[in-house]
Amino acid sequence: MTATAERLATGATSCAPAAAPRQVTFAAAFRFWLKLGFISFGGPAGQIAIMHRELVERRRWIGEQRFLHALNYCMLLPGPEAQQLAIYIGWLLHRVPGGLVAGALFVLPSVAILLVLSFVYAAFGHMPLVAALFAGVKPVVVAIVVEAVMRIGRRALRRGWHIAIAAAAFVAIYLLHVSFPLIVLGAAAAGLALGRPRRVRPDAPGTVGELATPGAVVAPAAASEPFVIGDEAPSPPHALPSRGRAFRTLAAGVILWLAPFALLAAARGRQDLLAQEYLFFTRAALVTFGGAYSVLAYVTQAAVESYGWITHAQAIDGLALAESTPGPLIMVLQFIGFMAGWNHPGAGPQATEAVLSAFVTTWTTFLPCFVFIFLGAPWIEVLRGHQGLAGALSGVTAAVVGIILNLALVFGAAVIVPRGLAGGVAWFPAAVAALAFAILHRFGPNVLWAVLAGALAGLARALLFG
Repeated sequence: MTATAERLATGATSCAPAAAPRQVTFAAAFRFWLKLGFISFGGPAGQIAIMHRELVERRRWIGEQRFLHALNYCMLLPGPEAQQLAIYIGWLLHRVPGGLVAGALFVLPSVAILLVLSFVYAAFGHMPLVAALFAGVKPVVVAIVVEAVMRIGRRALRRGWHIAIAAAAFVAIYLLHVSFPLIVLGAAAAGLALGRPRRVRPDAPGTVGELATPGAVVAPAAASEPFVIGDEAPSPPHALPSRGRAFRTLAAGVILWLAPFALLAAARGRQDLLAQEYLFFTRAALVTFGGAYSVLAYVTQAAVESYGWITHAQAIDGLALAESTPGPLIMVLQFIGFMAGWNHPGAGPQATEAVLSAFVTTWTTFLPCFVFIFLGAPWIEVLRGHQGLAGALSGVTAAVVGIILNLALVFGAAVIVPRGLAGGVAWFPAAVAALAFAILHRFGPNVLWAVLAGALAGLARALLFG
């Protein structure tokens, strides 16, 4: 090629118009988050896997490393990490309105579905056929929790000190009845002291990404089109940290929490069930790290043993209902709130008090999630690529294994030896639990089908043997 031709070619290239960056319309994002709210089965691992497949591999709205960075931050927070990840990505794409829509639509379908199921359970759960369904579901829930202990333990207990933290957490909560927040703080401190911060790679075995999305984080899809927000792209202007914005976010969160509580306390008194639930579930939302199983261990310990709001059997049934509906498993707290209001109604009608309790529980459970993301995500965007808190996270995750083991023993005893060891083993739930565990362990945690199979087994037993 001659020099003149080279200059012409260069000039033609430089004058070519740059391709406009890809954008996601708010309407398209709204449709996706609404769809996700109805298909998000499988617990946090399944939900995060769906988001990774849809947002990173298929739609290419966000880059692989940005997805993992957001996920790492959400795993450090108390509360449901999958919903917080949805809020984070929605906020990154469309500012605060995008985060509000993503987070709300992630839970609203399950709020409505579980509210209906809770009423059916409370009003008709004593009927023989309904009771038979739950008799078959309870042992499946035990198997699900045991399988979760093994699944999380395989990924979390990678070093000797991880095992030591898990064992200490189990002894602390099961034998010594140590407060859950103290266990989490101690585990985080131990992780910071013993763990070595390292950069997380999505293909490294045992990383945070693998722990949160087993089998979901794979090689990026072929670059058929650019990411909307790629790994190397600068953060959008609205994602840059601002002290003024942080102050306004914190003030809005405090007002949104304080105003309903002030109205409740003024109308019904500080000792009313709704006011007590408001404070308790706020505390649970702020201190329960490690997902739904760990928060259920903490809430069950308090709601059953300290407050007497529900029974162990009702807590197991609530987890079964939450496992069989879309949305985060932490929705089991809405069921617990509903049953607390149903079991201990105030001056109003029983159903009304139960629904109010469910709404109080849901509000206090999910409000902090939005505040955590809107407040902290801009600062986390600045720290992309830095994994200094990996040690603390691994310590907390190890403690979660011990906490979930405690939950498995408590639930297992309530279902398989309901009259204590002296009363012998209940063979039907023991057999169903063993079979469900074998299926889950062999074919993977497809919990929806396992719960449905357990319900059918309970129904068949009632019809055949009475």
